Amino acid sequence: MNTTKIKAFGTQAAENDLELLTIERREVQPKDIEIDIYYCGVCHSDLHTARNDWGGTVYPAVPGHEIVGKVLQVGSDVTKFKVGDLVAVGCMVDSCRTCHSCEQDLEQFCENGFTGTYNGKDKYFKETRTFGGYSESVVVDEHFVLSLPENLDMAAAAPLLCAGITTWSPLKHWNVTENSKVAVVGLGGLGHMAIKLAKGLGAEVTLFSRTPGKTDDAKQLGADHVVISTDEDQMKSVFNKFDLIIDTVPYEHDINPYMNTLTLDGTLVLVGLIGEFENNAVSTRPMIYKRRSVAGSLIGGIKETQEMLDFCGEKNIVSDIEIINIQDINNAYERMLKSDVKYRFVIDMKSLKN
Repeated sequence: MNTTKIKAFGTQAAENDLELLTIERREVQPKDIEIDIYYCGVCHSDLHTARNDWGGTVYPAVPGHEIVGKVLQVGSDVTKFKVGDLVAVGCMVDSCRTCHSCEQDLEQFCENGFTGTYNGKDKYFKETRTFGGYSESVVVDEHFVLSLPENLDMAAAAPLLCAGITTWSPLKHWNVTENSKVAVVGLGGLGHMAIKLAKGLGAEVTLFSRTPGKTDDAKQLGADHVVISTDEDQMKSVFNKFDLIIDTVPYEHDINPYMNTLTLDGTLVLVGLIGEFENNAVSTRPMIYKRRSVAGSLIGGIKETQEMLDFCGEKNIVSDIEIINIQDINNAYERMLKSDVKYRFVIDMKSLKN
């Protein structure tokens, strides 16, 4: 199979900064689409992969799975897209398509493992891993390419492909409507999207915060209430209130204080933490006496992601972003670790092409 060399930003080792690299993309196959990348969001997963925080990173690694751009070329069997279309690519670029999960449009739970947009097992080049969106272009099977509503700001829409779908999927799975009461733990890239999307669905939305400093920001994003989780009286005031809590905190923390704020059959969904609760055991008492649940959720399938993008187009929902040049990515990573961004960095990929 022929390949094309393009520019990208990636790293050769966990301890190295990201730098300019040359990578190879496959030639367009019959069901493929080649995309000229305009913008790429910056996700915590990018940093964790680049630095091998979760283990398993194969180098060189090129992150980026919040991709928006325009179609440059389509394969001979492509039916969904044409040259010039606005498109997007999220966290997956392939799956087995035949297992029970894939047949239910839940490719993120593919029983044979989905192919990640970066650091995934490339079915065409077994000896290498997939390279992500910190690059000039990408070639993706049309099944995993999404239509981007034309009214959305392209840069601000990029984080919808991960932060958006990660919070949209539990909102839809747990049937959030205008009659629902939803709480969000953590106001960052995921949390601010959870507030916007839950409010877009008509829910009454509350932010849990450890300090009062985020109250104004939360309400500007659409939150109806802010509850200071360290204030005992405020926590008592929301006893038995919430149908759904979306917990976006990416590090170990104590979820027990939130459990009593769930109503009967309420659910707390973890979307931020990947790992163990080593020092904070979850008490079963509030679960047993009110049939409450603790659950997890992972991005969303392709059908669900397209539904989310269409909904955002109807409601004009996008992320709050700060646009950077690719040459500033290492500084952006350090700022992201300090939560010094409101609320997502997005790379203008012209900076790489120029």
